[in-house]
Amino acid sequence: MKSTLRWSALAGLSLTLVLTGAPAAQAKPTPIDVNGNTSTVARTLDGRAITNAKIAKEVSEFWTEERMASAVDLTFAGSAKGAGSTIADAKPNGPEGAVAPLAPSLGSRGDVGLMLNESLAVGKVYFTTPTGGTASCSASTVASGKRRLVMTAGHCVHQGPGGQWYSNWQFVPRYRNGSRPYGTFVASSLNTRTAWINSGSYAEDMGIAIMNNGGIYGAKVVDTVGGHGLRWNYGYSVSVTALGYPSNLGGGESQYYCQGTTWSAGGQQIRMYCNMTYGSSGGPWLQEYNDTTGYGYINSVVSHGDNPGNGQFDGPYFDNDIKSLYDFAEGISPA
Repeated sequence: MKSTLRWSALAGLSLTLVLTGAPAAQAKPTPIDVNGNTSTVARTLDGRAITNAKIAKEVSEFWTEERMASAVDLTFAGSAKGAGSTIADAKPNGPEGAVAPLAPSLGSRGDVGLMLNESLAVGKVYFTTPTGGTASCSASTVASGKRRLVMTAGHCVHQGPGGQWYSNWQFVPRYRNGSRPYGTFVASSLNTRTAWINSGSYAEDMGIAIMNNGGIYGAKVVDTVGGHGLRWNYGYSVSVTALGYPSNLGGGESQYYCQGTTWSAGGQQIRMYCNMTYGSSGGPWLQEYNDTTGYGYINSVVSHGDNPGNGQFDGPYFDNDIKSLYDFAEGISPA
């Protein structure tokens, strides 16, 4: 059985994983914008910036079937019990806003069928830690004009307070039991909220990766698999379908889902009933998910909960902060 990692976002972040290479070189301080977002150029484990197709190909080749199979499913930490009892309710901080989903522009593969509540725009991400270990999370594409964005949790791109960015960051859309039907995509940039990096704020546990061309067509990720829509300031009580790759259900080898209505967890966080744990971190909570198309509107991502789980988990409430991060990532994304 694949091992899992009991990971604490707020506790020093010393990850004791099997070494697979030399530790990454320390990067220069990463740029921070005035709206509370921080970005870094994606890097290989040995510290090289992933700035061209040749280096991106090296990262893709690093992720052999054996390394992917042995990657530790990064989990979330913290208790979901009573978290909202002494802090303010989640609430909008601006008008409602939305980005519509996008279908793939390159057609679909007839040999790849969708199962109920499985989305081709949801997949697994794989990355190396500063100690050289290998780990994984869940993530999903999000529609944008430049069609390069993948959304996940902040703790799936950066370790949080006192920690570092992850390296060799790769997205595999609609991964299932070792199969990569749409190929793989390697990140060129990782982005998160500065409050996640500095204080480990669960309300800011949001991450967006900008992807190089890749996959089976050598194209943009949203052109290849489409992209979910995005919503912010929609209130904290909404119906959602959460999708991810939990290791406690199916060993993290296929998508699982939960459906329910969210409620306020306080502190600009929302909560739902779901027994997925471990590798589901970063998976989308989707409003108006359509089983036929495989798309919906991302309204949060899996952030934290009990370990191994009491049937609930929390995500950041998507307010103006997610719109700020989305606009920031889209703005620095290449055309």
